[in-house]
Amino acid sequence: MSRKAATPSHEFISVDGIDPSAVLVEAKVALGTARRGGISRWDASGVFEELAVADGAAGAPSARTLLLLYAADLAFRLRWQIRPALAEGRTVVAAPYVDTAKAFGRAAGLPPAWLDNLFGFAPRAKRRRFAHARDRRLGAVTDGFVGFSCAHMARGPKAKTGRQVMEETARMLLRLDR
Repeated sequence: MSRKAATPSHEFISVDGIDPSAVLVEAKVALGTARRGGISRWDASGVFEELAVADGAAGAPSARTLLLLYAADLAFRLRWQIRPALAEGRTVVAAPYVDTAKAFGRAAGLPPAWLDNLFGFAPRAKRRRFAHARDRRLGAVTDGFVGFSCAHMARGPKAKTGRQVMEETARMLLRLDR
């Protein structure tokens, strides 16, 4: 009598993209019919919500600062949402996850080695999925991590515009999806 291999009751899936609506739709598809599971979304810690209402005197954060805050929020999500759910045998979809942040950082001109080091603490998802915004929608993306960051980050006189960073982030995510 042959023994059938047990299939895992849980899975860790990442969904990355710049359009939060498309990311959420793809996350729901990725979650599928998992009887036990959920979606871990960015800003679970509320740090970006707080940043959005900060006094103007605080100044605009740099792309590097925004990524440090994203990493802190991701550490929060891993500690309080993702790891406990996986330990309970649940399927978890992280939406967005590391690829979105790294693509944003690269588009903003940050060194790949710095980004790899920053997100070195994050475990690899078992499956990676990508949600792509249509080009005509890029200008309408003002929420989600990339939209928020492009709208709020400080720029020097020769820095890329928020739209340029968003477009480059989208191109980088498309390349990762191949």
